[in-house]
Amino acid sequence: MQFLSTSLLELITQTSTNLPPDVRQAMGMAMTVEQPGTQSSQALSVVATNIDMAAQDESPICQDTGMPTFIVHTPVGANQIVIKKAIQQAVAEATRRGKLRPNSVDSITGKNSGDNLGEETPVVHFEQWEEDEIDIRLILKGGGCENKNIQYSLPCTLDHLGRADRNLEGVRKCILHSVWQAQGQGCAPGAVGVCIGSDRAHGYMLAKLQLLRTLDDTNSDERLAKLEAGIMDEANRLGVGAMGFGGKASLIGCKITAANRLPASFFVSVAYECWAFRRLGVRLDANTGAITRWIYRDPARPVDRMAQAEGFPLTGREVVLEPPLTEAQVRSLKVGDVVLINGDMFTGRDEIHKHLMKNAPPVDMRGSVLYHCGPVMLRQGDGWVMKAGGPTTSIREEPYQHYVIGQYGVRAVVGKGGMGAKTLAALKEHGAVYLNGIGGAAQFYARTVEQVKGVHLLEEYGIPEAMWHLRVRGFMAIVTMDAHGNSLHEIVERTTGQELERVGAGISG
Repeated sequence: MQFLSTSLLELITQTSTNLPPDVRQAMGMAMTVEQPGTQSSQALSVVATNIDMAAQDESPICQDTGMPTFIVHTPVGANQIVIKKAIQQAVAEATRRGKLRPNSVDSITGKNSGDNLGEETPVVHFEQWEEDEIDIRLILKGGGCENKNIQYSLPCTLDHLGRADRNLEGVRKCILHSVWQAQGQGCAPGAVGVCIGSDRAHGYMLAKLQLLRTLDDTNSDERLAKLEAGIMDEANRLGVGAMGFGGKASLIGCKITAANRLPASFFVSVAYECWAFRRLGVRLDANTGAITRWIYRDPARPVDRMAQAEGFPLTGREVVLEPPLTEAQVRSLKVGDVVLINGDMFTGRDEIHKHLMKNAPPVDMRGSVLYHCGPVMLRQGDGWVMKAGGPTTSIREEPYQHYVIGQYGVRAVVGKGGMGAKTLAALKEHGAVYLNGIGGAAQFYARTVEQVKGVHLLEEYGIPEAMWHLRVRGFMAIVTMDAHGNSLHEIVERTTGQELERVGAGISG
């Protein structure tokens, strides 16, 4: 097995940096359905550029490389202990090289291990089979979309859809609801893997395994094939759109399986996957560990370019912001404005926000831009370089954001997916604004960073949760919550909820 470690490291690297052809094709189709010039179309342009950048530089497509999950099939007699140790070593090495973000956090102490190793991480599932080769599939599913996984116990009552019963019509309602509830927090357009039945734990696993199917395949069960096709049509009528901005491309894949269940239980388990659908696999020689062939991709075939033009298409109407920002500057902005940030900004996510509730910030935040981001960082000489740095889901900071804005004078918050009523009220009261970045566009945003000027609270919280001081140029975002009480997220949630009622009732339109 002398080539096993090298093969595993290449699998992790390619999965993190290079979307498989079926996902590229689906995203290309999504780009064609959106009206040019709309916010969703602009977002997809950034996504396409980001995909190209990541493949070209072999850098993470999205900074949140998730909890690496390996599904391994081995011949009878293969030493699974050796394979598991090799997987752990490859994961640690990939993390050291900046292909994975250190994401393994002790659930008791909150300490980040720094190398993606720890109790039950990475996740490895073994099964034996009667073939001669080793088959390894890897899924990198980020925390944002993982948080939008959802499980239903039928019968139940769903927002905008009413009662969902224990039949395929009830299942249909659950899947449509799962797409609707993800909104921009799941980095739409997304895909769903679904399991009908089983128990709670195994149902979720079977749902995630459906994400191993290619997006262009057809279910072997005619009933489920019909349901999948129907969901694809109906979900894309909801109007969620890219990043939850509103639009025609909300779902790029729906894959469903069914498993026997207990008489008392009828679960519908949904594994929601974002557009950064990172899933690859390899077949290995069982004696040497060498790659005999790739699954989902052909390395001999050139990777097609996704973007039609380099970068974000500028219109000349963008508003340039240079921190520190004034209240007057911020109150002049309105929902829908596109901004370009030039200057200093600070990252801060879950741990930083909790820290600021009890401690003064390590920097002067008056007039500042606070970026909800957990980047991939590598040391370079005496400093640091950002390898990937897109926005994280902002709603997790809702319990804290109003206090941080009011107490420390933050003028702009950058994230994805929007925030709630408390934050909206704070924006209006104090004169601040919420800027929605493009979720998953980790390479696009990393290239706007001219300098990593410093880092605070690194030892306490680890790389993803530390406060990074960045100097950026041309950092693009869209105003989705302004200082006048307006929220694009509220509008889209309301209008898509109304459409969900129509679609759920079988009304065409």
